[in-house]
Amino acid sequence: MSFPPDFVWGVAASAYQIEGAVAADGRGKSIWDTFCRTPGAVFQGHTGDVACDHYNRVEEDVRLIRDIGARAYRFSIAWPRVMPDGVGPVNAKGLAFYDRLVDTLLAAGITPYVTLFHWDYPEALYHRGGWLNRDSAAWFADYTHAVVHALSDRVAHWMTLNEPQVFLKFGHADGTNAPGLKLPLSEQLLATHHVLLAHGRGMQALRAAARQPLKAGWACVCVVKYPQSPADIDAARAGTCGVLEPHLWNNTWYNDPAFTGEYPADGLRLFGAAMPKVDPADMAIIRQPMDFLGINIYEGQPVRAAAPSAGGPPGAPVACVRPPGFPTTAFHWPVEPESLYWGPRFMHERYNVPIYITENGLSNNDWVSLDGQVHDPQRIDFTRRYLLALRRARADGVDVRGYFHWSLMDNFEWSAGYRERFGLVHVDYATQTRTPKDSARWYRSVIERNAENL
Repeated sequence: MSFPPDFVWGVAASAYQIEGAVAADGRGKSIWDTFCRTPGAVFQGHTGDVACDHYNRVEEDVRLIRDIGARAYRFSIAWPRVMPDGVGPVNAKGLAFYDRLVDTLLAAGITPYVTLFHWDYPEALYHRGGWLNRDSAAWFADYTHAVVHALSDRVAHWMTLNEPQVFLKFGHADGTNAPGLKLPLSEQLLATHHVLLAHGRGMQALRAAARQPLKAGWACVCVVKYPQSPADIDAARAGTCGVLEPHLWNNTWYNDPAFTGEYPADGLRLFGAAMPKVDPADMAIIRQPMDFLGINIYEGQPVRAAAPSAGGPPGAPVACVRPPGFPTTAFHWPVEPESLYWGPRFMHERYNVPIYITENGLSNNDWVSLDGQVHDPQRIDFTRRYLLALRRARADGVDVRGYFHWSLMDNFEWSAGYRERFGLVHVDYATQTRTPKDSARWYRSVIERNAENL
């Protein structure tokens, strides 16, 4: 079984990573504007001030998407561009940018998939407590209502939040991403609860403001544990669908409340006294009907089932040590195509909703060659391997509806600055020249043939 004729082939990007124009047309500050000016926080002091200058190059960039052949474009809205103070009056000029982007996409035959929050939290709201303030859920709902009311006459596909695991763990526990906090576990869990409330309130606002029938969900990291052998499948499932360590890097602490209205029991036991008091009414707010689950997958971890004599519980997942020389990307992430089989499979088994791969790709060592082209055979090989695994998941009954390659173009990679190149299109940041890579042309051929040429 291959991909169905209506399978969604897309590309993805996010506002802060490509837009630039951070002071244009009334945009307010985000926590990333501030974090980038923290000495040592971002590689070589890079910032998103200009990024890919997408704010001023919308028409050119939509032509790139069209030329790649992508049928859909996943992008995010910058909350402080729409509401400079995070709450209060809507900035008409900021919202007009997204109006123009949506219209340009539709005119090119490209379906917009909008993410409402991709990490660029308004600085003004951070100073009012940010995600530690319970009011953050209401702030997000008000912002969501304004955006959806303005765009949902033309946009039918929405996501509330991107990768809560990342902006909570790396931003509020490890301190390596904005806002750079290292909170105790109890406050990490409180912030997480408020993020989940914001998702629920955001979903309610989406439905209330919709001007046409919508499809809505969110996009989470999928932390994949995959079996080293068929005998290890149950262990891999337990690892992927369990809260096994007292930190925020897992799947079910987020998705179980969103889909079932309950925190997972293993996480409650593990976090114990660090858990905030939770009003049962909150869980009803968090659990809102979702049309799909978006999952972002770049890598995985092979595991085996623990032997009875290993000291731990028999059958528990044990991480396998990768051999010397195991393939890695330029970002030193392991190349694990199996993750795009087992991650969708385990998430579909657990939540029984359609799955979209909302991000997948790699950072590669790309440059413009003497012939003026950008040759990136590693990206082609990587993506082919992962798509073969995804096709296998489809064949085995996983309801995967679409795939969004990360990313449309090279961009600002958060604390790594401009060091990492994830794009199908090369960007010369000094001149803003865009050069489609070999992988862009290859991906076009995949889309044209619905991956029959893998």
